[in-house]
Amino acid sequence: MPIGFEQALGAQQEALRVYQRRHQVLASNLANADTPGFKARDIDFKTALQQAGQSGDTQMQTTNARHMGGDMEGPGGEKLYRVPNQPSLDGNTVDPDLEMSSWAENVQRYQASLQFTSGRFSSMKHAITGQARG
Repeated sequence: MPIGFEQALGAQQEALRVYQRRHQVLASNLANADTPGFKARDIDFKTALQQAGQSGDTQMQTTNARHMGGDMEGPGGEKLYRVPNQPSLDGNTVDPDLEMSSWAENVQRYQASLQFTSGRFSSMKHAITGQARG
């Protein structure tokens, strides 16, 4: 009975996509820490992952030739605005310390997910070749 990668990896491939999208959003927040009026955003991981499981198509569609490519929302996930702990006079809601902390946590979760995925591939390889794991 053949097993596809989707069955073997479960939600891990979608989780990696959501972590990657969140990384882009957090990096954008940090890059705009001094931009007047910039509103910090984030992705709700749990909601994005649930919606990704319900929707097979995660590609962004453009309706105008001048639209930029690249899906920053995450698969099915909405970007949410952060509520600032300490509002600034220029309207910027980026808290660099919070963004760096969120970014570091996201990197760790992404790496853990990659290690899990790598382990699953290693297990499948050993099962296919009949080699004992060492």
